[in-house]
Amino acid sequence: MSDELVVVGLSHHTAPVSLRERLSVPPDATEEQLRCVLDTRVLREGMLVSTCNRVEFYGAGPDAEAGLARLRKYLHERGHPEPVQGHLYERRGEDAVRHVFRVAASLDSMVVGEPQILGQVKHAYELAQDVGSIGTLLDRCLTRAFAVAKRVRSETEIAAGTVSVSSIACDLATKIFGDLSGRRTLLLGAGEMGEAAARALAGRGVHLVVINRSPEKAVRLARESNGEARGYEHLASELVSADVVISSTSAKNYVLTHDLMKDVVKARRQRPLFLIDIAVPRDVEPRVGELPSVFLYDVDDLSQVADQNLAHRQQEVEAAAAIVELEVAAFERWRRTLDLTPTIVALRGHFTNVMKEELARTLPRLGELGPTEQKSLDKMCQAMVNKLLHQPLTQLKEGVEGGNGAALLEATRRLFDLDELAHEAAPTPEVKPTAATSAAPEAEPSPEIPSESMGMPDGEAMTERPAAALGGLALGLSPTNLSGEPK
Repeated sequence: MSDELVVVGLSHHTAPVSLRERLSVPPDATEEQLRCVLDTRVLREGMLVSTCNRVEFYGAGPDAEAGLARLRKYLHERGHPEPVQGHLYERRGEDAVRHVFRVAASLDSMVVGEPQILGQVKHAYELAQDVGSIGTLLDRCLTRAFAVAKRVRSETEIAAGTVSVSSIACDLATKIFGDLSGRRTLLLGAGEMGEAAARALAGRGVHLVVINRSPEKAVRLARESNGEARGYEHLASELVSADVVISSTSAKNYVLTHDLMKDVVKARRQRPLFLIDIAVPRDVEPRVGELPSVFLYDVDDLSQVADQNLAHRQQEVEAAAAIVELEVAAFERWRRTLDLTPTIVALRGHFTNVMKEELARTLPRLGELGPTEQKSLDKMCQAMVNKLLHQPLTQLKEGVEGGNGAALLEATRRLFDLDELAHEAAPTPEVKPTAATSAAPEAEPSPEIPSESMGMPDGEAMTERPAAALGGLALGLSPTNLSGEPK
């Protein structure tokens, strides 16, 4: 049988930010973590998605239960000593496909409809491709997920209104003050999240100050947002002056520590300071929220504002979910053809071998045959195999597409004793050699065969590379070629 897709992870739905930041994986560590998981060979494909709101591993392998167990173990080890068991979710098969599609389409995001997640999933996919851990199943699943996300955004209004964590943070600041006009707002970090926050703040009349460790990025973002850039050495003085601070750096350690902020609070003389930390790992040490006149919010605190925003787009969410379900069904129809391929190849091989054996016994009694006779005999044998298999193969394909394929495939394998041949013909994901996969044998390419030789109509499933082996192999049974090798 073909490999099965599995997903194990946690997100803002199941785990607090303190645990998510503990398990988060920076891009420069992704290759190491992928190899760590795949070195056990339980999974033949793998991909890691790590964002501010989720840490998830997508995998594919022949034993789904073993794959899920390996991913659970990996996340437990990464979360130690903090327990993760009660925060994990697991998906397999069709449910895993549905989850991946929903994540890419931003239906599972804290801010439903936000565009950042699609870019993050694409980046994770590209990193896994570089490692060589993307094979047939994940490649198809992720490329379809990207198409689903595009379709959802073009066919629904799910992205209307405020649709990013950064813009929700700005909404929260507006709720606090009512009017942000003239408020000195410090934006700490000029990355993707910082840029989104700057765009959201630009039209609200704030006095925007941008600080970033890379001054060039700060200057560019400040210029684009009608703000001013300040050097990192001015951080403490800007914290004293600010009314609102929105922090979104990619630092691995706290940027606004308790010791730093204690001095800042003293210099502010009890003026209230609102800190909105949208980074994961967090930029602001949690103890800062205990200081007098400091009001600290993190990404989990933004969920209430996001929920209010979502209520206005619920109808669009339902329309997007319906699109996802249609696409999941289409993916499953394709995936079931992967179960069909090795049985069809083995069945055709069985009939071919029978024809070869009978022909080998008959040829010596026919005398010397000329080229024309040899060619005619070869074509006749091919036609016989094709005609004999036309109806059985058509019924197998229709059974697989209709959901009754498992029973038909099992019956076919038992009737013709195909298990060994089917196992040898099973497709293997074409994963590039890496430290995790270098010892695994590479799959041989499937023969390109016209689908009409099977008596099957052309269709999407029949144009996929793994299903190309379903057609008729040329027998090649002339007197000078009795080996049965394809021509």
